[in-house]
Amino acid sequence: MATGEDVKRIALTLPGTLSAPHMDRLAFKVKRIYATLAADAGSLNLKLTPEEQEFKVMLAPEAFSPVPGGWGRQGWTTVTLAELSLDELAAALAMAHAHALPARPAR
Repeated sequence: MATGEDVKRIALTLPGTLSAPHMDRLAFKVKRIYATLAADAGSLNLKLTPEEQEFKVMLAPEAFSPVPGGWGRQGWTTVTLAELSLDELAAALAMAHAHALPARPAR
């Protein structure tokens, strides 16, 4: 079972990640926000692609669900931390983190 402290510990090990308050949540970002931890530390919102979101929801509907409305259609996904192992949390955070990295310049 993953916790909010696990989120903080794992996210801050990902290259370039900073944390800062974001409304009533704690945001993790590189160039852009890729995850936000709820104030009660029971859930996490992650920025995935819509395809990644669909796969995660299909694979583990008890742990992953689309954020309601337009944000969810863009790939923002709510994660119920109590339903994830530490390895599953680390993999999901790494997936979201990859989308927040600055684009590489064209050669």
